[in-house]
Amino acid sequence: MEDSSGTALEFEYRVTIEHLLASSIHRYEGRPSDGPRPAVGPEDFARVTVRAHLGIVGDRHFGKAAHRTASVTIMAVESVEHVERSLGLAHALDPLDTRRNILIRGVDVDRLRGADFSLDSGSGAVLFHAHRPANPCAWMDVMLAPGAHKALRGRGGLRCEPLSSGELTRGPAVLRSSHRLDDGDATLF
Repeated sequence: MEDSSGTALEFEYRVTIEHLLASSIHRYEGRPSDGPRPAVGPEDFARVTVRAHLGIVGDRHFGKAAHRTASVTIMAVESVEHVERSLGLAHALDPLDTRRNILIRGVDVDRLRGADFSLDSGSGAVLFHAHRPANPCAWMDVMLAPGAHKALRGRGGLRCEPLSSGELTRGPAVLRSSHRLDDGDATLF
């Protein structure tokens, strides 16, 4: 498979899309000590619609010029599990508290930086370009656990631009990338 510029997406990985978040509002505004704004309706969806160069339909960043190259965030669920292990937590954290749009299991998402990649959950591939890190913020210490902000450094996921339109659904998916993501590095997660 190739991206729109003809770059080969030669590396293929079986992944699971565990969560698809689309929120019409910014919930983490102001001081973390004040807590998040309440959700307005559901935020974790079984299916979302992605529009090229605009983002996820219904999300707070959809169609915003300032977020054109960063309208969709993607993160590995294993990064949240790393926080659990590194902080010695006895309970599981909720990956949705990271506020990333697409939470997947199976690859080190942070290694996609600068890559073109596609996700296909059965309705056809949706093509993205991973522009820059989605760096964690101080809210992670409040929403996940004290120390989570530091534990997520370098593991916060990526801000991406959708290059094609389509639908994504929770469940098994195929990720194809222009970058190799599995070089045998045992410290990936």
